[in-house]
Amino acid sequence: MEFVKQQATVKAPVDRFTGDVWFDVIHAGQEPSRMRVNLVRFSPGARTNWHSHVLGQTLHVVSGVALIGTRDGTVLTAHPGQTVTCPPNEEHWHGATPDRFMEHIALWERKGDGGEETTWLEPVTDERYSAASAGPGNRS
Repeated sequence: MEFVKQQATVKAPVDRFTGDVWFDVIHAGQEPSRMRVNLVRFSPGARTNWHSHVLGQTLHVVSGVALIGTRDGTVLTAHPGQTVTCPPNEEHWHGATPDRFMEHIALWERKGDGGEETTWLEPVTDERYSAASAGPGNRS
């Protein structure tokens, strides 16, 4: 047993996120572990691009309110203490509401063959985000 060496907080890449987002790597498993865990902090209105994870993703909201959207227009509104799972290969996005910071713990796995674990796609449009943050049709 040993402590994991903490890494510095990293600003998320602008080609994968809209707005200001930072993350702390909690765990980047080395073989045989495939576990990935990040604490991700979103400024108000910030969000990921559309993306999918080959083995799925789990999001646990720590603070603020998370919006999690899917291609079919479903938007979940998740509050602190709530956990949302995204199935393998489901295209989705997640981010903060327009008026509050949001933190979540993101958990996913890398593939055992070393292949890409996440497929990053286009940004979520401002129109799509505005419709999602407006509330009607959201599920809590």
